[in-house]
Amino acid sequence: MVLTHSLPESIPDVIRAVSFAQEFSDRPVYSIKKDAVPLAGSLFTAYHRLHILESLNLAKLGRNQFEIKTDVVSQPLSVLKKLLPSLIALKNAKRFGKYYAESDVVFARKNIPGQVLTTLDYAAWDVTKYQTPSNFYVYVNDLDAASRFLKEESGFSEGDNGRVVLLPLVGDFTNRIERVYLDCVANGGRSSLDAISIELQYGDKLTTRAYFPIEYVKKVQEESNRSRYEIP
Repeated sequence: MVLTHSLPESIPDVIRAVSFAQEFSDRPVYSIKKDAVPLAGSLFTAYHRLHILESLNLAKLGRNQFEIKTDVVSQPLSVLKKLLPSLIALKNAKRFGKYYAESDVVFARKNIPGQVLTTLDYAAWDVTKYQTPSNFYVYVNDLDAASRFLKEESGFSEGDNGRVVLLPLVGDFTNRIERVYLDCVANGGRSSLDAISIELQYGDKLTTRAYFPIEYVKKVQEESNRSRYEIP
C-alpha cells in the first residue's frame, strides 16, 4: 500500500533546510541570531529553514533559540529522503491516555478501528525482543475516526503523556518491516537502537540502510548477545 501526502515545502527547500541543520551537531541548544543567522545569511532565511525543520519534527523552536534532532539530521540525504513520510506521520501524530498504564495499550491493540500497521516500540519488540516497549504507535486509515473512538467512546484524553499514539497514513507500507525500521530511524533517541536491532536481524529485508555511530551498534550487538545466554 502506497499513500501520498503533500510535503510542507518543496523537496529542494527541504534539502536545503536539512543541509543547514547538519551544520549543528556539537551541542543541544543554539541561538537563532548568533548561530543560525550567520549560517543562513539572513534572519528571514534562518526562520524559513527552521520552520521547515520544525514541520518535519527535526527541530524545536523556542524564544530566540532552537534545538536540532541531530541523530536524525546526521543521516545521509539519500536516507533522509526515505524518512520524509515517517517524519511527516510522526509530526502529525495524536497521543492519548486513560489510565496511563499498560492497560491503555492492551485496550488500544484490541479495539482501535482501522488499524493498518503497528510501528516503533511494540512493533520492534515483536520482531527483535530487544527493548521493552513503552508507547504503542499505530497507523490508522482514518485518524479522526480513531481519535473520536478513543475520546468520545472510550474515555481517553488527548495530551502529551499518553502511551497510545495514532499516526496518519503517509508513504509506502508495502515492505512492512522496512517501514518500521524507517520509523525507528526517524524517531531517533531510543528508537535508533531498535532500528539497529532490526537491521542486524532483518538486514536482508531492507533496501535502505541508515547510518549509526559504531558505539551504538556495538551496544546493541553486545546486549543482544548477552540476552541470548541469560538463564530465563
